[in-house]
Amino acid sequence: ARSIPDMHAILASPIPARVGAFAPARVTRVTPPRAVLTRARVSVAGASKFRFSVRIGVDHMKTMRSRSSRRVGRSAVSVRASAAAAAAPSSDSTPDAQNVSLIAIARAMCFYVVTLCLAVPLFTAMVFMFPFTYAVDRYRRYALSFINDLWAIVSTSLFIKVTVVGRENLPAPNVGAVYVANHASYLDIYALFHLRRPFKFISKVSNFIIPVIGWAMYMTGHIALKRTDRKSQMKTLKECRELLQQNCPVLFFPEGTRSADGTMGDFKKGAFSVAAKEKALVVPITLVGTGAAMTNGKEWMLRNKPGIKVIVHPPVVCEDAQKCCDECYKTIKETLVRES
Repeated sequence: ARSIPDMHAILASPIPARVGAFAPARVTRVTPPRAVLTRARVSVAGASKFRFSVRIGVDHMKTMRSRSSRRVGRSAVSVRASAAAAAAPSSDSTPDAQNVSLIAIARAMCFYVVTLCLAVPLFTAMVFMFPFTYAVDRYRRYALSFINDLWAIVSTSLFIKVTVVGRENLPAPNVGAVYVANHASYLDIYALFHLRRPFKFISKVSNFIIPVIGWAMYMTGHIALKRTDRKSQMKTLKECRELLQQNCPVLFFPEGTRSADGTMGDFKKGAFSVAAKEKALVVPITLVGTGAAMTNGKEWMLRNKPGIKVIVHPPVVCEDAQKCCDECYKTIKETLVRES
């Protein structure tokens, strides 16, 4: 520390003298002993080896983590593949997508030709019968339903065998019952006409526009539905309740649409709610072999083996809609798996 007079003297001196006065003292370099330098080098080398070993360890951990993630990924893929294989329908229920048969294509074309040729004269008969039938039997329209049954039975019997099992479980034609069945193929409705019951089924509006066949459906009294219209759905259920009140049976496919891959889908509760409200019998029906005969999306092929079975189960008294839905689903599903 300098005194105040010294500071005044420094400030009064020239600038170079001032800089020299405030310059710090020169530090003398001290050379450490050789042993100290040796220990320093060793310590630095040890630290670098430690850092190198840590880096190796980190890289090893990253490598092991990536390998384990690849193993987990492969395991997940294999698990998903196994699950998909387990969920896929068996080859007995749905033919292989690549199995295209010229005979099956020719059989399908002949089936459609015969169906159309039968439909034209039968539709002409329905046109003349409709006014009288509508006046006398407005709801069941049994005479027109008989023509529907005749058309379907003759059309299918020429190309594929349809067997009805459990016909004794069917209620009488004049009993208002709810028939529920699985839905896998275009042939399902043809097979159900073999029951020879005047049921009315629900179909989308576009089917009623088809010439001859759609018009015949309208005259028979089947119910049109706009699938995306909530009001149409409620109106359809109301019409089904009115039919049941008039002792006319109705047919539902509780899955809502045809199965895309041959496996049975979940049941919707609408049909069972109608049955519960009207205290009607519910008749579960299992359709076996329709998907194998004519696969959904491949309506241009028709196979005649192994044939079609329509299995009618004992009627169920429906009091609780959900309980009845679960019971019918279980009955149809177990029979379908066993028979397939």
